Amino acid sequence: MTLEPVAEGPAVVACNTCRFSVEERDDVQGLRGGARLVEALRAVQASDPAYAGVAVQEMPCLFACQDFCTVHLRGAGKVGYVLGRFEPGEDAARAILDYARLYAESEIGQVPFKQWPAGVKGHFITRTPPQGFVVE
Repeated sequence: MTLEPVAEGPAVVACNTCRFSVEERDDVQGLRGGARLVEALRAVQASDPAYAGVAVQEMPCLFACQDFCTVHLRGAGKVGYVLGRFEPGEDAARAILDYARLYAESEIGQVPFKQWPAGVKGHFITRTPPQGFVVE
């Protein structure tokens, strides 16, 4: 394992090796769900300049293997979140990026529930405090 530097700023880090679903490791074409979700995130991001402020990054295994199609949302000085159990396609990618835009605009990474896109509700797995802080 090596650490690869990436750009600073708000990012959605997608697990590119996640299972396709609870039952299936790969889709019908032999691709992992995580790889499909990365493709969808990049396609949706490229389709709309409103998503330019959030980086789409990928890495193997976020260690959320009991779930599938997981992403880590992070930003400097902000609470981070791991979300999962997505169907790897455009709808999930758009919901993730819509939430990520709101997250990026927030002061500490907290987005009011009433602003959450429907596509992310029920998908949160963990939240992590930023280095040097805890949440009250």
